[in-house]
Amino acid sequence: MQEKTEIREFVQGLLTGYGDSEPFHDSDPLLSGGRLQSIDAVEIVMFLEQKFGVDFATIGFDRDRIDSVDAITDLVESFKSGDKPSE
Repeated sequence: MQEKTEIREFVQGLLTGYGDSEPFHDSDPLLSGGRLQSIDAVEIVMFLEQKFGVDFATIGFDRDRIDSVDAITDLVESFKSGDKPSE
C-alpha cells in the first residue's frame, strides 16, 4: 500500500520537525493526542491535495479524518474510489 507508506513518511517528517522521534502506530491520534499542532493540519491538507488530489473543497474538512495515519489513508482511499467520506 504505497499511499500509506507515503503518508506515514510525511507524518514522521512533521514529528521530526518537532524533535519527536518516538515511535507511533498508524492508529495513534496525532492532532487530538497533542503530538502535532493545528498548523500541521494545514500541512497535511496541502500534502493530500498535492500528492493525492484530495479536494477538501468538495469533501469538506473534518480534523478527525486526518488525525491518524489510518484515518488519512482511509480518506485518500475513499476519495480515490469516488466515495465521499461519511460525515
